[in-house]
Amino acid sequence: SILFTKGGSPWLAAMMKSGCDAVGLDWSADAREARRVAAGKVALQGNLDPSALFAPQKSVREAARRVLDAFGTAPGHVFNLGHGIAPQTPIDAVAALIDEVRTYSRSHRSRMAAGT
Repeated sequence: SILFTKGGSPWLAAMMKSGCDAVGLDWSADAREARRVAAGKVALQGNLDPSALFAPQKSVREAARRVLDAFGTAPGHVFNLGHGIAPQTPIDAVAALIDEVRTYSRSHRSRMAAGT
């Protein structure tokens, strides 16, 4: 099960002790702090700000990389938005996001396998 609550950063430790398999993080959560608190005990999901998808595609790609970099190369992160997607979100931005996450994640895994 995935436990998500918007604005849940102050009670991340309690959420992680709830028996859930993963904690969904909204865009305001600090990914590095969440990784520290989770300590590999639960997976983390999130946490791109959905409003980032209204920026130019270059900015969307940069935002995706920032999220992936913040979570690092250790296992246990599921990339996702930090909340719901707006119906008027440009499809091209979503496609750019998906492409960037796939491409950059492969690079992350390669670095992890190489030990860098």
